[in-house]
Amino acid sequence: MSDDVVEHHEDAAGAARPPLLVIEPLRAFLDAHGLGSGPVHARPIGDGHSNPTFVLTREGAEVVLRRPPRPPLPPSSHDVLRESRVIGALAGRAPVPAILATCEDPAVIGAPFFLMERMAGHVLTDAVPESLAGGEGAIADALVDALVGLHAVDWRACGLQGFGRPAGYLARQVRRFEGLWELSRTRDLPVFGRLATWLGDHLPESPATTIVHGDYRLGNTMYAPQAPPRVVAILDWEMSTLGDPLADVGYLCAFWVQPDDPPLRMFDLSTVTRSGGFPTRAELVARYHERSGRSTGAIAWYQTLALWKLAVAMEGIHRRAVQGGSDDPYLAAFADGVPELLERAAATAGVPSLTPSVRTAHPGDPCS
Repeated sequence: MSDDVVEHHEDAAGAARPPLLVIEPLRAFLDAHGLGSGPVHARPIGDGHSNPTFVLTREGAEVVLRRPPRPPLPPSSHDVLRESRVIGALAGRAPVPAILATCEDPAVIGAPFFLMERMAGHVLTDAVPESLAGGEGAIADALVDALVGLHAVDWRACGLQGFGRPAGYLARQVRRFEGLWELSRTRDLPVFGRLATWLGDHLPESPATTIVHGDYRLGNTMYAPQAPPRVVAILDWEMSTLGDPLADVGYLCAFWVQPDDPPLRMFDLSTVTRSGGFPTRAELVARYHERSGRSTGAIAWYQTLALWKLAVAMEGIHRRAVQGGSDDPYLAAFADGVPELLERAAATAGVPSLTPSVRTAHPGDPCS
């Protein structure tokens, strides 16, 4: 973990960048909250490209810690305390881990953080585990049904008033991410502005407000260890808010790959769905429509929004890497990956792009 984890704050003195974990004050925090005893062992989990996440193991406890990445950070991004708030509010209402403790004081490890339970199960990325083999259709059904269930939660009843501004959600998303692009961009990509204009000119009418996860995809869910396929946890809530539920459906479509899709240079985030047995994007959308009763006629717009927003977020992460905030070699490839996302968005929207060959490779019908 190189300079990611140190024992004491003094051990990071003179380092080129701050650590992600400082074990000794973290141990004292765990002690104060009755979370195990003795030495603390930390190991990273997840893809590590956004909010760093660690499993902390000690006698009598195994917990998960989540904190923001190293600075500089775009305004209002990577707010882990906000993330812990929505997870805590959904306890008993949606499949989420239990929140064990939160820490607002950056003096402990260098940033705010929260602790949640370590859950057992499968996160599906490149293969179906043996215990769920043959259940590909049921895996997809469970994924859609968990999203329908999330969107059915009464956000007022669970105390999330003020968690977002429901009115004007889509227009505000377009404006906000245009602004974030100007803060994050490392190069001039004209297709970004063309997409922003198209999105603003074609805003659909939103259905009733729900909780929006913001990053809902197969790789951000956990399935029970044994069949039948069942989602036991929805993970990574850092993009969550109140708004248009179809934003989650568009995002799910944007990153659900089919066997006939061309290979992607980047952001092929759950390659397992390229294997046989999984439904198409159109079938996912049809199930969501059937189970939720919401119209999905404008799904291409929502998929375009998802790709465009992710390009902004990835450009911000790439900027931090360029500025020395990360030594993750994966992030260096964002120099090519961000333009690819924007080209995929242009293909979906039918907006003129700089590389027509990419548009040909990704048909405009997002649910074909």
